[in-house]
Amino acid sequence: MSFDNTSSDDGRFTLATDLDGTFLGGSAEDRASLYRWIEDNRDSVRLIFVTGRDPEFIGQTCAEGILPWPEYIIGDVGTTIARVAPDRSIAPIEALEHEIATRWNDSGERVRTGLEDVAGLALQQTPFRYRVSYHYDPDRFDPVAHEIVGELGLDVLISDNRFLDVLPPGVSKGPSLLRLLDHLGVPVSRTLAAGDTLNDLSMLVAGTYAVAVGGSEAPLLQALPSRPEILRAQGQGAAGIAEAIAHFNLHAQSGEILSDAV
Repeated sequence: MSFDNTSSDDGRFTLATDLDGTFLGGSAEDRASLYRWIEDNRDSVRLIFVTGRDPEFIGQTCAEGILPWPEYIIGDVGTTIARVAPDRSIAPIEALEHEIATRWNDSGERVRTGLEDVAGLALQQTPFRYRVSYHYDPDRFDPVAHEIVGELGLDVLISDNRFLDVLPPGVSKGPSLLRLLDHLGVPVSRTLAAGDTLNDLSMLVAGTYAVAVGGSEAPLLQALPSRPEILRAQGQGAAGIAEAIAHFNLHAQSGEILSDAV
């Protein structure tokens, strides 16, 4: 299997999917069916992970055979844009990350200092390059955090009612996905974005086809507009992705995913 790492569209259907609760969600049978379908159709399917996870986690999970390998990774809630090489190494695409780094402006230490004593936040220990992330307790959270981050010129994103991310202004999953699609020359009309929590909202309204899989968190469903290109799926996780591919008729063999799961 060879991955497409060119900067021109090759006519393939592109699946841009969140991981936890989405591509990793649903029954084992539904996941196996979707993953097998992707591998069987690699010549006509491009796979992009768009996730809060970091590339190291993704590389390890794929190496263990839990996930099929993607060709590109938008990680760290949109602050990392990376390519997966044929040898399975993962490297940031510097041309696409330059603006992200500029907007972040080495703000990590300022964020950690400013939010150090804010109630309801516990710093995540993973070293991020262009974001700072916290475990979030909504019952104890002090909203002054929004003012502190705003004064730094940065953005706050809360998702799944348990995570808070401080991000460069205007940077999240959706803008980074559009930046990558433009770099690849991939039209939004051949792309499906899939997610289940509020940090997926920006990519589900970015202009591609989109699906909020079954079991998505209520704040995401409430925030999603009613548009014909956005599906609120019944199927959980991977089954919801398969449902959307068939619903929008995005691939000639889309029906094979659903039939294979029966």
